[in-house]
Amino acid sequence: MRALRLPSWKSEPELVEVDEPTPGPGQVVVRIGAAGACHSDLHLMHDFDTGSVPWNPPFTLGHENAGWVHALGPGVTGLEVGQPVAIYGPWGCGTCDRCRVGVDPYCENPAGAPVPGGGGGLGLDGGMAEYELVPDARHVLPLPEGLDPLRAAPLTDAGLTPYHAIRRSWHKLPPGSTAVVIGVGGLGHVGVQILKATTAARVIAVDTREDALRLAEGYGADLTLLSGPGTAEEIRRATPGGRGADVVLDFVGVDPTMTLGAAAARTVGDLTVVGIGGGTLAFSFFSVPYEASIQSTYWGSRPELVEVLDLGARGLIEPKITQFGLDEAVTAYRMMREGSLEGRAVVVP
Repeated sequence: MRALRLPSWKSEPELVEVDEPTPGPGQVVVRIGAAGACHSDLHLMHDFDTGSVPWNPPFTLGHENAGWVHALGPGVTGLEVGQPVAIYGPWGCGTCDRCRVGVDPYCENPAGAPVPGGGGGLGLDGGMAEYELVPDARHVLPLPEGLDPLRAAPLTDAGLTPYHAIRRSWHKLPPGSTAVVIGVGGLGHVGVQILKATTAARVIAVDTREDALRLAEGYGADLTLLSGPGTAEEIRRATPGGRGADVVLDFVGVDPTMTLGAAAARTVGDLTVVGIGGGTLAFSFFSVPYEASIQSTYWGSRPELVEVLDLGARGLIEPKITQFGLDEAVTAYRMMREGSLEGRAVVVP
């Protein structure tokens, strides 16, 4: 079968022929219907080196995937061949306290995981191929009625990651509150939709690109702002009494966006950094609002993915998709790198 593989760190992916996988006990092979291309894959190609993460190439790319059950290993129950499914991407040990409740990204027994801190497309073979081997059937989730693999695939990361970041702050987003989305890219434009679908907050979207702001406005953002020197003050003026935003979600994660988030946040607010842009934020007693919480998040839980898929099936969240064939996947990554891609790239083998 064909697969798009990363041969080594600091290299471009290659489309090559590999053997079709066969499931062992408890495993599932999924025929891939769609695989999302994520901006974090660019870091794998251009920024990471040996020691950056506890695994190394070569492996097949693609960590947000959906398709149909192709083959079941011995002992697998609850799934049927031909059934449409989504694949939960982070693969932990399955036995620690975090994994037992479905929070595999925060696995506390990395030595027992298939690949520490990774999963399919992140150290192990992912979904940019005709078939993907999933090492544990618990990571394969049936799709709800009304949701096909093409629309489901980006929800497994571009939907799940912002959903988790927003869900943890739900208690700070009642009527009268303000949420800010910094960066309306592959995750941020879905974040706007999740905020509108699940909270009563007023949503402000911030980006450096006019087209991204038009996208955010189309998905219901109440106010859009071009990022610049006075953006934090503009955000404050747009909030009741100039108090600032109750929740700021930074989907970029570079120095300027993190500084903007801290400057725009309300006391006792949340600044959640989702983007892995490598930025840092100077912290001191007076540098951020009192009792403001600053945190990073990574992916989301398996139960949360069930909720995200339900929202997708009901049409409440739907990533903007640009579709590519497997032989066009390198072009998708090039467009992402250039910033010319709107929404989410989805590769259809």
